[in-house]
Amino acid sequence: MKVVFLGTPSFVQPIKEELGKHFTLVDSLKKAYLAIVAAYGKILTKEELNTPKYGCINIHPSLLPKYRGPSPIQQTILNGDKISGISIMKIDEEVDHGPIIYQEDLELSDKANFDTLSKKMFLRAAEVLPKIISDFIEGKITAKPQNDSQASYCPKLTRDSGYFDINSPPSPGILDRMIRAYCPWPGVWTRWNNKIVKFYPEGKIQMEGKKVMPLLDFLNGYPEFPLKKL
Repeated sequence: MKVVFLGTPSFVQPIKEELGKHFTLVDSLKKAYLAIVAAYGKILTKEELNTPKYGCINIHPSLLPKYRGPSPIQQTILNGDKISGISIMKIDEEVDHGPIIYQEDLELSDKANFDTLSKKMFLRAAEVLPKIISDFIEGKITAKPQNDSQASYCPKLTRDSGYFDINSPPSPGILDRMIRAYCPWPGVWTRWNNKIVKFYPEGKIQMEGKKVMPLLDFLNGYPEFPLKKL
């Protein structure tokens, strides 16, 4: 069967690789029987959705209808969730609204960051996807509508999403979740003494124009810095 894959970031490439082992990958919606979408960053038109014979399927890294929108992994980490998961859904004209074909829970480590969690989620999706596609095409799976009353949404991130005011900083726990959620982009940062200060996992910090260093070393050089814990 001819399948087209629409996905941009490197962490979704295992899906493309796995699809290539089981199906014939094509480059166009017009030649495909089915489209698989993962972190594509573009909303497909009604015409595009209806072009493949079996429509378009999306892999979304949350347990829909929770965290519809463009930043579900970041929101999962920010909220300190212990359980998240992957949802495979038939795409309709509303964002992350279509009926669910498959869902699976994933336990989260309290050390997970965006990089590690995104890789884990889409690698697992790649493992289960070929059989789900086959079962769906053969009519062995009935897609179930989402419960819209339980829907929640996550925002599109900007560089300012990771900013906080040094005069009213988040608690160490919230700051830790921000750092892990926004690694590597947009990053967590503040302004102090007219300089940008950036924060990284594992208690690392960086003054504008200087090297990344552990917090203790940073405080040795800047003892008046207000934050004493990360």
